[in-house]
Amino acid sequence: MRILVCVKRVPAPGAKIALTADGRAIETSHLSFTTSPHEECAVEAAIQLEEAHGGIVEVLTLGPPEAEEQLRYAASVGADGATLVPTDGSDVDPQATASGLLSAIRALESDGVFDLILFGNESADAGNFQVGIRVAHGLGRPVVSGIKGIEIDGDTAVARRETPTGFEVYRLPLPAVLAVKEGIALPRYPTLAGRLKSKKLEIRRHETELTPGGQRMIRFESPPEQESRTEILPDAAAVVDVLERLGVL
Repeated sequence: MRILVCVKRVPAPGAKIALTADGRAIETSHLSFTTSPHEECAVEAAIQLEEAHGGIVEVLTLGPPEAEEQLRYAASVGADGATLVPTDGSDVDPQATASGLLSAIRALESDGVFDLILFGNESADAGNFQVGIRVAHGLGRPVVSGIKGIEIDGDTAVARRETPTGFEVYRLPLPAVLAVKEGIALPRYPTLAGRLKSKKLEIRRHETELTPGGQRMIRFESPPEQESRTEILPDAAAVVDVLERLGVL
């Protein structure tokens, strides 16, 4: 089967994020970058499906030239091919992102339709939740988001979405699009052979004009940091004093 995973280059989760003076961009000079965590798990899920059913796994991203780093990392853990839709590094809204990915997917599918296209449920930086659904709509294919389990049954994808009371199970005819959540699979570490392979991989480039949507970014807002303080209480009497101050006793 043919599987495509769409990934995104994002600032490393947990990094301290600083904004530019105008509040319209992230100051990236001291940041490291990685693949968005949901999408890292999507790559692993795709490779596991390839190992179980055969076929190929390709990765696709829209971003600056530096995003080749994330494509090569996916190749180092098992992806067979990679494509970059290059941008100048400026922010791209979800509609423009979807239009660029759609153009690339249609070009890639000249070699055969992808049975499954995987997205992360949302990116770690923008968290828009939109791109996978927009791409699926553009391709006219069924889509389900929030997925924590995938199985292939003939020409059907069986997808599971976790709920507070159990799982919802969806059966989608292939080809289909799924947006998966972190935890669907535990990402593997690249091997030395995988790293060497990824360095030699020829990354395709798909140049296309992005079609912006109606969304416009005004500014980012950084909430004030909340300070916390830990106090070690020496004995039970001190605990009682604290409870009395809080009005619990």
